[in-house]
Parts: sequence; structure tokens; C-alpha cells
Amino acid sequence: MSTLSFESLCLKEDDCPSPTQLQAVEDEFDTDLESDEESNKETSIPEVYLQACKLVGVVPVSYFIRNYDSTTITLNHHGLGPLGCKALAIALVADMHINTLELADNHIQAEGAKYLVEMLGANFTMQHLVCRTANLPLEGRRALQVAYLMAIYNGLCSLYWTSICLTFRICPTTICSLQELNIMKELDLSHNAFCGKGGEHMGHLLANNEGLEVLDLSWNYLRMKGAVALCAGLKVNMMLTHLDLSWNGFGNEGALAMGEALKFNNTLVHLDLNNNRITNEGVGMLCRGLEFNDTLRVLLLAYNSLTVEGALALVNVVKNTPRIALEEINICNVQVNETFVHLLEVTCQEHPGLDVQYGGVGGFIAKKPPKRVDPMKVIQDYLDQRKLRLWDFFRNIDKDGTMRVPGADFRKAVQQSSIPLDRYQIEELIQRLDRDRTGMVDYR
Repeated sequence: MSTLSFESLCLKEDDCPSPTQLQAVEDEFDTDLESDEESNKETSIPEVYLQACKLVGVVPVSYFIRNYDSTTITLNHHGLGPLGCKALAIALVADMHINTLELADNHIQAEGAKYLVEMLGANFTMQHLVCRTANLPLEGRRALQVAYLMAIYNGLCSLYWTSICLTFRICPTTICSLQELNIMKELDLSHNAFCGKGGEHMGHLLANNEGLEVLDLSWNYLRMKGAVALCAGLKVNMMLTHLDLSWNGFGNEGALAMGEALKFNNTLVHLDLNNNRITNEGVGMLCRGLEFNDTLRVLLLAYNSLTVEGALALVNVVKNTPRIALEEINICNVQVNETFVHLLEVTCQEHPGLDVQYGGVGGFIAKKPPKRVDPMKVIQDYLDQRKLRLWDFFRNIDKDGTMRVPGADFRKAVQQSSIPLDRYQIEELIQRLDRDRTGMVDYR
């Protein structure tokens, strides 16, 4: 009987197991229940699980016993805890059927994560592991070691381990440890509050990782510099196909950076930018990137600050860009107008696969307020046309030469001239030149 057990594979605080040690795990991996090779073969997975539960002192999960022969086991919200994970890991060591294991919200902590990683070192059929939990330490120390363990196991199990989907809470600096995990195809790092620094790390990860295909970064406060850094990494990424950036507050600055990334990225097919404070101006920036992109098929922009103007810009870029690949646009909260509906019908004749989800007909294009003209500039232009000096204009009103004119005299002089100012502009000019509200226009 091997002396190697789960307890002997501790994740120490300051070091990680060496590749030699992990090779020993692969060669000598054993459970606390094994007495000999023959008994292991004769014992079914449920029996091993029940004995393991008895050994570690936890209540068995009946769902696992009933469904152990399924390829997907979903044990979300079962309150397993670290010891429950240990019992489950013992049972799954020899399993050759289950390829997807979901353990979200089970309070597994760092100890439970350790048992799962040890199990992955001996189980060659597990492909997808989802263990979202708020209890992996946010300082990222043990999560970092777990990531390194998985990287080393990649070298041992590359023939069998085709993809892993890992979901857990992590601190921004821990992201660097994931850079070389090219075996990882799907990664869910939502709800981690990465902010700006995390965005920089994620941008670096995207620029260098050659394995990730699906990435969820929703609810991470990625905005301003964080959003720009992330998009810079996406710009040169050559593997990612699905990216979820919803609920991050990208804003127009992030939309500008994303538009630049879309000009060069040629792998992304699904982009979720729902709830990101993007306005019509930001959509225009995105469209400038879409004009050069021929891979993106799904663009989600629901619940941003868009109106029918932004909706028209999106449909126009599809209509005017023959090479564009967009098939689905979601702006389900935007009220459109008849002009949009007509444009969409015309566009769909050229792009029959296009599906635009909008909120209904009844929207309108807000009238832009007329551009305010500086009244002083109006006066200056008037005088320039007549080859007059501004100084002479005021001296003609200022009979005493004090460089201060009563407001009433100034108002009367402007009204009697042919200067194209209305009374509101005249009052605005008087307020600007009479800052102390003395009733005197000071033109010094």
C-alpha cells in the first residue's frame, strides 16, 4: 500500500510541489480507502463514495449516488465544504465516465480546492470543472498554487486533458499565474472586482495566452485605464472566441478602445457589452472598428445609454460593410422609429441572416440644441468685416474715457447698431463684463 495520501499533498504557504513530486503523485496516487489493486477494481464508484463519506465524517450527497453514471454531475449549492470535496475527490480518482463537474457555491475553501486538484492529477477523463466559490482566499496565495499545480499536470495529462473550465474568485495579481495555462479553454472570473489593475493584468494575459477560447469578465469594474488595457490585449489575441464584459461600466472610453481592438482581432465571434454605460457616441466608435472586422457574429449592447441614433448607426454599418459578419445585435431596451424599421428591412434584404432585437417602435431622435455662439465673437466678427477695432467700439460709448460704461448705455448702443445679437446674448455679455454686478460694464 502506498503511503501517499491526500494529507501528504499539502499546499504549503511558501512553496509549490516540484514536477518530480507531482510525477510521484501520478505514479503512486492512492486513496485512504484502497487496500490493494484487486479490491479497487471490484468496488463501484458509489460504494467508494459512501465509504469515503463515512471515513471523513460527512453526509453523502444522494444526487451523486443516483447520477454517478452521467457524464455531467451538477452539485451546485449542496454545502459540501472541504471534507465533502475530499470524499467526492476520493470517489472520482478512478472514475472514467464523468467529464463535467459543477461545484458552485459549496464553501470548498482552499482545502477543498487542494483535494480537487489532487483528484485531477489522477483522473484523465475530467474536462470541465466549475467550482465558483467566494471562499477561496482573496489574497490569491493558494489559488496561485492551484493554478501552478494544474499547469504541471498539463504536462502529465496532455493526451487526455483536452480542456478545463475553471471558475473561482481570484485576486488581480494571481492572473499572471494563468498566463502559461494554455490547456485552459474556458475561464470564468466574473464578480472579482478587478478594477484598473486587474484590467491591466487581464490585458497582458490575453496578449500572451494561446489557449483561452471563452472568457467571462462580467461584474469586474473594468473601466477607464482597465478597459483600455484589456482591449489592448484583445487586439493581438488570436484564440478568444467568446468574451463577456457585461456590467463593467466600460463607457465611451472603453468603447473607443474596443473599436480599435476589433479592427485587428480576427477570432472573436461573440461579444457581450450589456450594461456598460455606452452612449450613441460610444456606439459610433465601435462601428468604426466593425467596419474592419469580418469575424464578430454576436454583439450584445442592451441596457446601455442608447437611443434610435445609436441603433441607426449599428444597422448602417452592417448595410454599408459587405464583409461584415454580424448576425445578431441585441439592443432590446432601445425604442426605435419608422426610419430605423425601414432601414433594417432594406439591410436584411442584403444580409438575410441579420437579427436585431430592439425594444419597439416609438422612439425619436432628440433635437440637438443649437450651438451657442459667443456674443463677444459676434461683435468681433462684425467689426472685422468693417475693418474697425474693438477698442474704438467701446470708446465711442465711453464718452468720459473711464473704461467703464453704464450697462444701460452699453445695451442701448448695441441695440442701435446692426450687430446681430438678440437681447439674451446682450444680457449674457453684460453679465460677463460686469462680474461684480455694479451696473457698469468694465471693458478693460
